[in-house]
Amino acid sequence: MTKRTEVAKLAGVSEATVSRVLSGTGPIKEATRLKVLEAADALGYVPSDIARQFAKKRSGNLGVVLPFMPNVPLFSTFYFSQLLGGIGLAAGERGLNLLLIFRQPGDASPYAGLFRSRKADACIVLGSSGIPGEREALMELETAGYPYAVAGQRFEGLEHRTADGDHAAGSRQTVAHLHGLGCRSIAFVGGPAQYSNSGDRYAGYVEGLEQADLPLSPHIVLEGKYSRKSGLALASRVEELLRSGQADSVYAGNDRMAIGIMQGLLEKGIQAGRDYALAGYDGSDGASMTSPQLTSVAVPFDEVGRQAALRAIGEAEGGIAPSHELMLATRLAARDSTLLYRPGRP
Repeated sequence: MTKRTEVAKLAGVSEATVSRVLSGTGPIKEATRLKVLEAADALGYVPSDIARQFAKKRSGNLGVVLPFMPNVPLFSTFYFSQLLGGIGLAAGERGLNLLLIFRQPGDASPYAGLFRSRKADACIVLGSSGIPGEREALMELETAGYPYAVAGQRFEGLEHRTADGDHAAGSRQTVAHLHGLGCRSIAFVGGPAQYSNSGDRYAGYVEGLEQADLPLSPHIVLEGKYSRKSGLALASRVEELLRSGQADSVYAGNDRMAIGIMQGLLEKGIQAGRDYALAGYDGSDGASMTSPQLTSVAVPFDEVGRQAALRAIGEAEGGIAPSHELMLATRLAARDSTLLYRPGRP
């Protein structure tokens, strides 16, 4: 294997000069640069990725901060697996490795430590929320000029760092779809208020009601935890709304809650698509595996992850920090859980 000393000897320069030329660092005369490149080419010398990154004082890693969630198979959840898939694709395109860092619940990590220790060249934050100290930790990155992006969460004053789906539009599509089927009392099951996308989905629900000239009834607005278990726990309350005629349809803020509601109501003899209309959100694989298949809003989470990563990596490579929030289009996939329902059918 050819060594750097051999390249230096053939080019008639020092090893340090060879290192600067091949790493692209430091002032080098053009004639010297060409001599080194010609010598390296003649000898077939290729510096290792590790050596190049070290010379540039870069780690070669894209940091991904994830929430540590005990008893939750994080990588098998549709949301995180799709985001990570897109991030990994972008990292591979730019020759970077992924460095996964898990954050304890309620811990607003000092993300800047990733950069000070040179563990990562750029950072993507997943699963963040409006917990105390979170915005301040991200603001430290902003003030220091570190390259980063936030997928799926928006913070006041840092909106330009966010990449996400257009959840308000997805909710408006869902309400319009249900209204078009003849539904007039659409119950909403949202997620925890600490997540900005929960607020976006609720805002779109309210806007959809206004566009359909339907009243907003606070007593048919419920809150779950984005889990199937929380949807199952709400099934009894939803049953009361349906049997009393206060609601004729249900729009859940994600597929997991919708599937929990569907299961819980089926155990009570109430079937989606026959006795009420049910729509979910996310466009997960599970939506097409239920019976009846679940109407859901498809969100391109893989592309959200990819675009978030490309933004941060581009900035790390000398590009300009993003100036606006990136919102990708969502699409309603109508299936039998709503399409089979006929309001007023005996």
